[in-house]
Amino acid sequence: MIRTILTVIYFIVVLVVVILAMIQSKEDEGLSSTLTGSSTNNFYDKNKSRTKTGKLKKWTIIFSVIFVVLTIVLGILWLA
Repeated sequence: MIRTILTVIYFIVVLVVVILAMIQSKEDEGLSSTLTGSSTNNFYDKNKSRTKTGKLKKWTIIFSVIFVVLTIVLGILWLA
């Protein structure tokens, strides 16, 4: 019974992670700005976590951690 409930939750989390990953925009900075060090220290960079992009990134990380934990738990339950 618990395996079935966790499997349903697992598939919902997988769908949410895929949707969140597809919604996010690609960051254009890439490797060239890393090598040249062209990082600006402006108001937007300091408050990036409060923007829509920052919130999407935060929720993607949260659901990805839930995905990993559920993967481990379901792996243990299927072996038991």
